[in-house]
Amino acid sequence: MKVKEVMKKDVTHISPDMNAQEALKLLQKIDISGLPVIDDNHKLVGMFTEKEALSAILPSYIEKVGLFIYQDNPKAVKQKIANFRNIQVKKIMRNQVVAVDEDTNLYEVARIMLTQKIRRIPILNKEKLVVGIVARGDITKAVFEEEERTGSQIP
Repeated sequence: MKVKEVMKKDVTHISPDMNAQEALKLLQKIDISGLPVIDDNHKLVGMFTEKEALSAILPSYIEKVGLFIYQDNPKAVKQKIANFRNIQVKKIMRNQVVAVDEDTNLYEVARIMLTQKIRRIPILNKEKLVVGIVARGDITKAVFEEEERTGSQIP
């Protein structure tokens, strides 16, 4: 099965110049954790996710210190939250985006998601334009519905 058979074709996306706070509100409104960032030339230039939003407000060393008890409402974090509305998406988006061709095998997309620890992948056509997006839930649903339709064919 190809990813183009299960991808969502109506892709909500944001501009790199969009205000990060507005982008985060959009994520919350449509109840997803990330959106592709597409420029005026319709090219994929990044991903904006809840993870990038949190990374923008928490100290840069947070991932290196591991497990510890973080103090309640530190002043520096409160200031970063207050300044969040003044940041453009392009300043905090993930620039290196994993994307796949629309003819990629669904199990290959699942492997990429698991090994790269990502939740959704933009789908590109031959011209490298975004034509869809697929989330882990889309793949899980497709795989198990396929099994129910065809039954186990294990020899």
